[in-house]
Amino acid sequence: MSRQPPENSHRMEQAGASDESIQKVHSILIREKPEPSEGYTPMPLFLLGFISTMIFVCAIYFVHYRGGFDPLVYDERFDPATAVGAGGPVELTPGQIIARGKRDYATCATCHQPNGQGLPGVYPPLADSEWVLGSEERLVRVLLHGLSGPIEVKGNTYNGPMPPFGAAGYKWNDEKISNVLTYIRQEWGNAAEPITAARVKEIRESAPRDQPWTGPELDTYK
Repeated sequence: MSRQPPENSHRMEQAGASDESIQKVHSILIREKPEPSEGYTPMPLFLLGFISTMIFVCAIYFVHYRGGFDPLVYDERFDPATAVGAGGPVELTPGQIIARGKRDYATCATCHQPNGQGLPGVYPPLADSEWVLGSEERLVRVLLHGLSGPIEVKGNTYNGPMPPFGAAGYKWNDEKISNVLTYIRQEWGNAAEPITAARVKEIRESAPRDQPWTGPELDTYK
């Protein structure tokens, strides 16, 4: 009477065969693996394109915000009122005045917004505003001493407080106020004449004040 081999023996033979076939495949893969070579692997085309695009975008940004390659445009330490050279105090060009005014307007943009449109019912717009385009004296006084109470701008009423930038914790000098006012009078489609630092100084000295103005008071200076 013959004895049948145990069932486990077939499984062991199959496992052995499987192991042997895996080893053969592995050895074939090792033989077919390319030999290491000297030099560098070429950069993927998509990565090359990405780097090229970034260089192009950065170049455009640099050219757009180069400030005419003038070191005085973005030098916050420069003060023409005290700078003394061979020719005395340095006078800013119109482009430098606008650049400085735009930089300092960042403080005002919190309320009046970067686009000069203000906030409805609270802070009035500066774009196409009769307050900005009108009387220099009224506008300078608002920035110097602040404003309290409701005012009407372009037919709408606004009642947000305006801090005094010429006093208190701000203490902007005449030139800084001049730069900001000139900027807002020539931005967002506005086309009014610049306001000089000399004019700001004249108004400051003629109207010493430690209280904010009200709308009716400023009607005198329209």
